[in-house]
Amino acid sequence: MGSIRKQTIISSILVYIGFLIGFVNNYFYTTSTPFFFYETGNIFTPSQYALTRIFFDFGQIMFAFGALGVIPVIYKFYPYYKDNLPEKKIDLLSWALLASFIGFLLVLWGGWYFKPLFIRKFTEKSALVVDYYFWLFPFAMGMLFFSVIESFCWAVNKSVLSNFLKETGLRILTSVLILLFYFKVLSFEYFIYLFAFQYLVVFLVLLVYLYRTGHLYFTFRISRVTRKFWKKILSVQALIFGGTLIVAVAATIDSLIIASLKGLTATGIFVFAQYAANLIQVPQRSIQSISAGVLSRAWKDKDYKEIYRIYQRSCINLLLLSLFIFGNIWLNVLDGMQVLNIQKDYADGLGVLFILGMVRIIDAGTGLNAMVINTSTFWRFDFYSGVVLLAFRLPLTYFLIKHYGIIGSAFAELAAYSVYNFIRFEFLRRKFNMQPFTLKTLYSLLLAIAAYGFCYLLMKDIHGWTGLILRGISFSTIMIGGIFYFQLTPDAGQLYAVFLKRVNSFRGKNS
Repeated sequence: MGSIRKQTIISSILVYIGFLIGFVNNYFYTTSTPFFFYETGNIFTPSQYALTRIFFDFGQIMFAFGALGVIPVIYKFYPYYKDNLPEKKIDLLSWALLASFIGFLLVLWGGWYFKPLFIRKFTEKSALVVDYYFWLFPFAMGMLFFSVIESFCWAVNKSVLSNFLKETGLRILTSVLILLFYFKVLSFEYFIYLFAFQYLVVFLVLLVYLYRTGHLYFTFRISRVTRKFWKKILSVQALIFGGTLIVAVAATIDSLIIASLKGLTATGIFVFAQYAANLIQVPQRSIQSISAGVLSRAWKDKDYKEIYRIYQRSCINLLLLSLFIFGNIWLNVLDGMQVLNIQKDYADGLGVLFILGMVRIIDAGTGLNAMVINTSTFWRFDFYSGVVLLAFRLPLTYFLIKHYGIIGSAFAELAAYSVYNFIRFEFLRRKFNMQPFTLKTLYSLLLAIAAYGFCYLLMKDIHGWTGLILRGISFSTIMIGGIFYFQLTPDAGQLYAVFLKRVNSFRGKNS
């Protein structure tokens, strides 16, 4: 767990830097007043902000189609290639890129064929999406090729830079475009044109990095490993393709249905709340990418003790981190919006933020259940559970949005992901006797509730920057102190021991 913990910390720091940049970006997307030193800057409307999020959601679905299931195949089968071939003769990445290129050609054909349906569904409520329809495709292409290379980085344990590019580098590019729009160097039209090519830029950067570090080799000569496993690879790929597509549709369908039924302004409010809730997922996203290669190796070596240890530690660690982040957000979100002069329309999404926060806590608190299943020989179960998720999520989301608006989408997500995670939890418990929860899980929840209640009651009448700082420091101190006092996770003590060792070593060198 030490190497995973170290890389998770580095990745999480980089990702949070990215989210800090993303916070600045979202400020410019949603502020009601221009920046203080330039009073005549362009301001994004909620519809324009929503369009940028629609790019990501449509891109995610197109990427899931175009990938053809190759991404999990890379990190699942790479250990077999690594153990039996010199790196220059590993052909896994070459075939994966070729398959994804063919998949993207199919996506382009589908985009042309279904364009009339797309126009019919979105013209009335979200005409802005129709205006930039064709620019969705270069964005999706960049997302697809970057994701293929990113999964290869996971397999070779080079995930730090890929995480940086995806979570931080991409947002830096967006910042540049936002500032160019804000200072009227770019019109919104040209902002979107350049926005569509961001993923292609980070894809090229990652490609060059792998080449410079000696991990990028292209060969289309079929290796003996491919000859041995090609039937199994294709069967895994076919089923994973369906599962990946199901998860992608389930994760993005809400904003698309809202745009179709309620319009882009409502979509903008929803995705603003969604962005704030997604802050909770940062540690989870970091540890998923880092653990993929480790879990694949552990399954190959039948090291069930290590798998269970990673699974159990991920549950308690991610639960504590999600409670820590959500508590800080929910204590300060209303005052934060007022201090930053966020457009008043976005306050309509606070209920959505709370419910989505609960969804993220449930998802984080059940740990790496998806990654444990995906890297095992029972990866088919992930497909079956995904079918259940989509079958439950789609009609429920449509019905609740149609009758209750954006809050209905949040409730649909809460119900669907609660069922989804319970199914995966039960599978691991029954199949492998892996039950990761202990009394410390309950203590963690009680600690977060107590810390929140104390800070809210004591400082609810303190507003502005003073209130934000006091509540944030108080809640964080209580949570961190409680984690150490009750010894809720062994990783906290180990991290503190490593920190003391580094400090003492530094003092020794300078004494």
